Amino acid sequence: MTDYATGTAGAREDLCRYLAACYYEPTTDFSEERVFDSMLAAASAIDPVLEKRVHRLRDAFVEQEMQTLLIDYTALFIGPSQPKAMPYASFWLTADQSGRHEATMAVLDYYTQGGLDVSGDFRELPDHIAVELEFLYQLTFAQNQARLTEDKDKLATVSELRDRFVGQHLNMWLGAFATAVKAGTQIPFYRELAELTEKFVQMEADLQRLN
Repeated sequence: MTDYATGTAGAREDLCRYLAACYYEPTTDFSEERVFDSMLAAASAIDPVLEKRVHRLRDAFVEQEMQTLLIDYTALFIGPSQPKAMPYASFWLTADQSGRHEATMAVLDYYTQGGLDVSGDFRELPDHIAVELEFLYQLTFAQNQARLTEDKDKLATVSELRDRFVGQHLNMWLGAFATAVKAGTQIPFYRELAELTEKFVQMEADLQRLN
């Protein structure tokens, strides 16, 4: 209850959700819907370091032309041949290409346990960074709701799944992915996004060790 009273719990949900949105194709909606203002409000409730990083992220987006953002996004995450920073967990977790399907299916198993239904209209693989961050948001939301309703059984189940997902999966590949983004980008925005995502996920991993 105290965590919600200070706004930290809800802020963690929000920041995770907005981070996920930043890994989709950039559009003017980011500004029109004040995504970065919402991210800043969430980050300021969590940690001063995150708040500073979101400030830099917002400034980098505003200062960059949309066409340049789109070009860098495409080069980093789509191609034309191999993306500079593969946005899929299986690429970073499995050196052997033949084993990547199994790694992707392992992520789907997490989703099944957590009740996440990946839409059939979704055109990306389920281990895309944006989907994994959305799943972390869902787990954090469920965990916070269980605390609010004092549902101890639900809290234990969700917390165990969330801890496994963060500690044994997401945090195992996010660092290498973030390094590739920083090395491959030509503009500040995606460098700042990688730094922010890496810091946030590491804080989430540290948080589970404190609970």
